[in-house]
Amino acid sequence: MLEELEDELAGSGLAQRFARDYAAMWDQRCARLAAAVHSHDMDSALDAAISLKISSAMVGGVRLAKLAELLETLIRQGDFGQGQVLMERVTQDGGQTVSELQSTYILKND
Repeated sequence: MLEELEDELAGSGLAQRFARDYAAMWDQRCARLAAAVHSHDMDSALDAAISLKISSAMVGGVRLAKLAELLETLIRQGDFGQGQVLMERVTQDGGQTVSELQSTYILKND
């Protein structure tokens, strides 16, 4: 996904920077989402879930994007209990996505 974006941007390095920023922000992004879900803050939780969904899709993290979309649905339904349960999978998959991104794209293109 990122290599395709890089080609579209004529090798400007923008996709590389986006991938680096995504990886660097993962812990903060995940903590913000978890805190919003835990505190039942619908507006902040939706904002964080939608942001995670879109940015994950952009870096090729399809599974994580789908989890974020499911979490978004639960939040919209007000089901924060199931949202908290799902956060465990989001956290785990997000860590795996960042590791994969770092090993297969970021380090490869440094």
